[in-house]
Amino acid sequence: MNKSLTATPRALDLAREVLNIEAAAILALTQRIDETFLRALNIILSCEGRVIVSGMGKSGHIARKIAATMSSTGTPAYFVHPAEASHGDLGMITAHDVFIALSYSGESQELLTIVPVIKRQGAKLISLTGNPQSSLALAADAHLNGAVDKEACPMGLAPTTSTTAALALGDALAMALLDAKGFGVEDFARSHPGGSLGRRLLTHVRDIMHSGKGIPAVGQHATLAEAVLEISRKGLGMTAIVDDAQQVLGIYTDGDLRRTLEKRLDFSTTLVSSVMSRAPRSIMPDALAAEAVQLMEQHNISQMLVVDDSNILVGALNMHDLLRAKVI
Repeated sequence: MNKSLTATPRALDLAREVLNIEAAAILALTQRIDETFLRALNIILSCEGRVIVSGMGKSGHIARKIAATMSSTGTPAYFVHPAEASHGDLGMITAHDVFIALSYSGESQELLTIVPVIKRQGAKLISLTGNPQSSLALAADAHLNGAVDKEACPMGLAPTTSTTAALALGDALAMALLDAKGFGVEDFARSHPGGSLGRRLLTHVRDIMHSGKGIPAVGQHATLAEAVLEISRKGLGMTAIVDDAQQVLGIYTDGDLRRTLEKRLDFSTTLVSSVMSRAPRSIMPDALAAEAVQLMEQHNISQMLVVDDSNILVGALNMHDLLRAKVI
């Protein structure tokens, strides 16, 4: 039977040491952000094709992450495995592309095998290594120095600090590109339509509002009884009151109904227009759904009418619609 293992307080000391070593390595990188970094940045900014990122082993995993980060922040990029590249995948690389090669030693044979072909095709080469005098660094149009003093691995073997440094440099490059391209929040949302940010920024009122026969509305001569029946039928907790041209005159809500009950009015004869809330809050269909949320929260309301620029009723929505659309 195997002896059970139990972590000891020494593990906490080791974990803290790993974090301190890696944090120090990243901080040291700030001293190397110079004209060479700008050269790499400008090469990518002038790229008319795609950015290809490549690396073997752990460097390959970091390369995948860098490519993903760039792609989601306005710089089209993809990962190519260097071993696969030498067996046909080089056909994906054109003279208009930029190739970013990651290798801490700068002597990865798989990368060095394909570098001459990449250069011959006319693609630009950016290398990220831990050795500025390595073969890969010397062959590059721009070299990013990711050297670290030591790995965080107690044996000094597993790539730890070096891969963290490479990832940090990749992030720095991606964020500098983002800023240079003016890539904004809405651009990010378009790249992430499945996320909460995408839903908040890309969902418009027209996408979630009730329209057509689903809009609760009665005419200005409708009685309270007719208005309450319309509220019940449409299930939005309110009804619009409109004139013959469908222009909004007011709104009557569940809250208004409770206040009306206190007055003991005759629902069969009292006109809803006499107790409606005039000039209600409204929003246009092309507005972002997030704006509707803001207005509802600001004015402490849970329903809203949707109108066009002539104040014609075109839709309605309530807080439940926004919840269902996951805008909030």
